[in-house]
Amino acid sequence: MKKIAILGSTGSIGTQTLEVVAANPTELSVVALAAHKNVALILKQIEAFHPQLVALSDEAAAKELKANYHGSTKIVAGAEGVMEVATYSEADTVLGAMVGYSGLKPTLAAIHAHKNIALANKETLVAAGSIVMAAVAQEGVKLTPVDSEHSAIFQALQGGKHSEVAKIIITCFRWTL
Repeated sequence: MKKIAILGSTGSIGTQTLEVVAANPTELSVVALAAHKNVALILKQIEAFHPQLVALSDEAAAKELKANYHGSTKIVAGAEGVMEVATYSEADTVLGAMVGYSGLKPTLAAIHAHKNIALANKETLVAAGSIVMAAVAQEGVKLTPVDSEHSAIFQALQGGKHSEVAKIIITCFRWTL
């Protein structure tokens, strides 16, 4: 059973990921969720998936969530709360689907906590690709691109010889093979 923490659970990629989890309950479980401030949707996600830990980066929204939720899921707030989800000990894989540059620090924290990364946030690689990839190599974790463009390239390279490709350039990020 793969245990997943989702950074950006209320966005389109996060909600699609939760649909995949719901369709594969014997293979996948959600142990932690992080979002920005959509209290109504995160409440539905807590009820459906019963994560052990939830973070809302917007502190006022987290306060509202705490006032409206009365279950056993631990609710945390702010950037520190998001980092707690990213490094949560029960997770073995972290899906990085936060918007823009905001996903960089939590993704790096997850890597340094020895979590495999499913990365949908291409801005993390655009902003600090060499740093992220060096951390992946140093920690010995897997980074799997799940954003459409990056995943398409990743999948195409799985079927061919890396020696046939000198470099790939996409969205201001370069992989040299």
